[in-house]
Amino acid sequence: MSQDYTSLGLMSGTSGDGVDASIIRSDGKSDYEGILNEYYAYDKEIYEKIHNLKEKIHNYKDLKKFTNELKSLEKEITLFHAKVITNILKEKKVDIVGFHGQTIYHNSQEKISKQLGDGVLLSQLIKKNIIYDFRSNDLKNGGEGAPLAPIFHQLIATQHKLDLPLCILNIGGISNISIIGKKTDTSNLSSRDIGPGNCLIDSWVRKNSDQNFDKDGILAATGTRNEIILEQAQELFSNRPNQNNLSFDINDFDVSFARGLSLQDGATTLTDFTARVIGAALFSLLSKVNDEVYKVLICGGGRKNKVLIEKIKKNTLENIIIQPIDDYGIDGDFVESQAFAFLAIRSILKLPISFPETTGCSKPTLGGVLIKY
Repeated sequence: MSQDYTSLGLMSGTSGDGVDASIIRSDGKSDYEGILNEYYAYDKEIYEKIHNLKEKIHNYKDLKKFTNELKSLEKEITLFHAKVITNILKEKKVDIVGFHGQTIYHNSQEKISKQLGDGVLLSQLIKKNIIYDFRSNDLKNGGEGAPLAPIFHQLIATQHKLDLPLCILNIGGISNISIIGKKTDTSNLSSRDIGPGNCLIDSWVRKNSDQNFDKDGILAATGTRNEIILEQAQELFSNRPNQNNLSFDINDFDVSFARGLSLQDGATTLTDFTARVIGAALFSLLSKVNDEVYKVLICGGGRKNKVLIEKIKKNTLENIIIQPIDDYGIDGDFVESQAFAFLAIRSILKLPISFPETTGCSKPTLGGVLIKY
């Protein structure tokens, strides 16, 4: 009989706005139970340091150049996570902690995925076993280090008895998709990053206002898209190098092509661009599917941008039904943090967390480094 573990997953995504924390109980294979979901926003100083450093780091040399700043920020982020965990453990008990850390740079071609977070220090501070560094082993085995959530997406589909096949579309800073086939084995599971999610819109709003994101798409709803800029952006994306990449970093995209537009017009143009990229990907990936209706369930912060979602619907196949994953009783804000709680359990059980069909790795691959307290 399989043993169940109680695991706390901590995820700070590419949006860099805070930490999603989730506790689940699972055997790491075929079932899970959600116990807790909480969000902890970074304070303004950490938030600004993350985004300032991200804008400076474009390659491996930059990681070396800004070593001191990265180490200082890593300590601050680790201490922030320690406070989060200490607060949670006042009320809850866990067997293991899955600590993703804050992604600062990801480049699958260079085989680098740099997350800020000191697993050894965190383990000492909270007096618990930690699993961290989830992506390195996948990169060593020929994968792109992302996406890692698909094996959990597949479990969500089976646990909640969702009709298969279906897609789970995560719109965070980057957008990515898991395609779950009718048979629930990993050969019927595929995934890839699509392109920008919220990153371009968020970056534009941060640079041109005192806001951090376009809440509910209000700015995009009041602007006018610039057709010339939009067409140029689409052409550049369509002709980008490394088109077969399965993963992206937010630094693969920048808002410079919208320079000169008003706040509202830039938000509209970037929202249209993002929607067209996602819509075209859904069209390309799902156009060969024979099912008359194909459901796409959306999770991540981008699902709350009503304007973006409506534009995605207009830019893809009519037989694709796009719904928030919340419609099925699943909290779309915490799918990724629950995923890393699940991956931590798989890691201690020595079960693979990535697969040739999900990251391009050469074989089903273990992931995560265990720090024992």
